[in-house]
Amino acid sequence: MTEIDIGISKENRAEISEGLKRLLADSYTLYLQTHNFHWNVTGPQFRELHLMFEEHYTELAVAVDDIAERIRTLGDAAPGTYKEFARLSSIEEVEGVPSASDMVSLLTKAHEQVVKTSRKVLKVAQEADDESTASLVSDRMRIHEKTAWMLRATKAL
Repeated sequence: MTEIDIGISKENRAEISEGLKRLLADSYTLYLQTHNFHWNVTGPQFRELHLMFEEHYTELAVAVDDIAERIRTLGDAAPGTYKEFARLSSIEEVEGVPSASDMVSLLTKAHEQVVKTSRKVLKVAQEADDESTASLVSDRMRIHEKTAWMLRATKAL
């Protein structure tokens, strides 16, 4: 493969990739959690939550691909195993099947964690003048902030 020459140093690309790997792991863990809750939600808000969770995991499926492809664009290998994701993710796995209310709370917290992970990557990307990563991560932050707000609003019912 030829050397990457996109105006970002090899060291900066490696540092950005490491942050993106953590973002990918958090996003994929959230994807799995959301899909699990979609399958297993019950209760009076079943239909509303079932459909909402489907919207969220569908959006996350595209997001993880975008993040992984950005890691590859920067010249690094994207993590792709449960073991790697478990090591890199800051989102805890959930045991069993929580109540619908707890699902909403857990997902809210997880989306907020993805925002925090994004902020760390965004700072590194901005310092390296990597507008492409900054744009991707900024868009991810906006989506997760909005999703957390919607989940919090649902919890208020």
